[in-house]
Amino acid sequence: MGMWWIAVVAILTHTASAAVREYNWEVEYKFRWPDCIEGMVMTVNDQFPGPTINAVAGDTIVVHLTNKLATEGLVIHWHGIRQLGSPWADGAAGVTQCAINPGETFTYNFTVDKPGTHFYHGHYGMQRSAGLYGSLIVDVAEGKREPLRYDGEFNLLLSDWWHESILSQELGLSSKPMRWIGEAQSILINGRGQFNCSIAAQFSNESSPSCKFKDGDQCAPQRLHVEPNKTYRIRLASTTALASLNLAVQGHKLVVVEADGNYITPFVTDDIDIYSGESYSVLLTTDQDPSQNYWISVGVRGRKPKTPPALTVLHYVTAPSSEPPTSPPLVTPQWNDFERSKNFSKKIFAAMGSPSPPPKFNKRLILLNTQNLIDGFTKWALNNVSLAVPGTPYLGSVKYKLKSGFNWKSPPKSFSMDYDIMNPPRFRNTTQGNGIYMFPFNVTVDVILQNANV
Repeated sequence: MGMWWIAVVAILTHTASAAVREYNWEVEYKFRWPDCIEGMVMTVNDQFPGPTINAVAGDTIVVHLTNKLATEGLVIHWHGIRQLGSPWADGAAGVTQCAINPGETFTYNFTVDKPGTHFYHGHYGMQRSAGLYGSLIVDVAEGKREPLRYDGEFNLLLSDWWHESILSQELGLSSKPMRWIGEAQSILINGRGQFNCSIAAQFSNESSPSCKFKDGDQCAPQRLHVEPNKTYRIRLASTTALASLNLAVQGHKLVVVEADGNYITPFVTDDIDIYSGESYSVLLTTDQDPSQNYWISVGVRGRKPKTPPALTVLHYVTAPSSEPPTSPPLVTPQWNDFERSKNFSKKIFAAMGSPSPPPKFNKRLILLNTQNLIDGFTKWALNNVSLAVPGTPYLGSVKYKLKSGFNWKSPPKSFSMDYDIMNPPRFRNTTQGNGIYMFPFNVTVDVILQNANV
């Protein structure tokens, strides 16, 4: 009787603390001015970026998503959410669900099981590059202690932006020969950037004029307003399609405390590298001259920087709000300083008390990522097989045992060890396939991904 009562109390306590957060979203194109140039932007309920979802661990998220696009399918992927028990809500077209047709509504229903900084984005075609993304923030469950101490927080979504429409980009990338889309025109911070002007023009040797903003301008930067001698959590997420980025705050150290939704052993850095799909939290203490403002700069790393850095301002409320910083923005570290990138990555360790990784594995996959050709069309491939997404989503075929849904034969689990990844053959022919790797339940798989793109 006593054990039964304890179980009931535990269930009721969990039910009382966890909430159901329900949303009705409509996705459609709108004309916007994200970098001071008009373009077509994909919006959620007329917002770009989309609405922020704020939840606590244990909450259930229910999103009724209506596709109001005229001619395109639609799905949303919840980046960083593990989808334990709800794989059909992962939002990968052809894998976990069919694309939502124009005019249709699909309901996503899933639980956010642990705290972290996440985001959501379109996962059909190149819709993420059209602006279909937003923040998904999960705080610690009620009654649990947040291990980080801070006085306020900001969310920064970083993205790259092209003036060419995503439909034109898709056509170019799938043409024979491929038409490369080139580097992005702008880097956006929370959907805002400046292409034809600069907010730091007074410090530049280039011909860009100084930006002159009016009230309500969609490309005007969002300043971060802070009080002196406080500590702020800045949640970062990169939704870029191409660019690897580096963020720095002039005059301020950053303490990295979270990576990809996991607490880590804190370490101090002057700037932070962030790659597409990654998220971090950093703590910033406002311990500088409170009469001044300071640049926040986001520049391109890993590629020749043909896209100018994005800028906004850390504004101390004790400083004049209309005054720009008195010195130039920080210069982004050299784009091809890969040792710097590796040294940053080597500083990331799980927080004390985190679960240890498995001491051994049962199966291993060694995957070689290459850029090859099929009948003259450029394709990317793993172990020389380029994915052709089947018409029936994999989950449906597996659930209903549809033998013709996809190739049930496993793709190659490794590649030839005499392949020279530092000098890969140019335009090697490849094949298409839709096979999957299948493993017994509860085995540990060691996955090694080797990149050999040229």
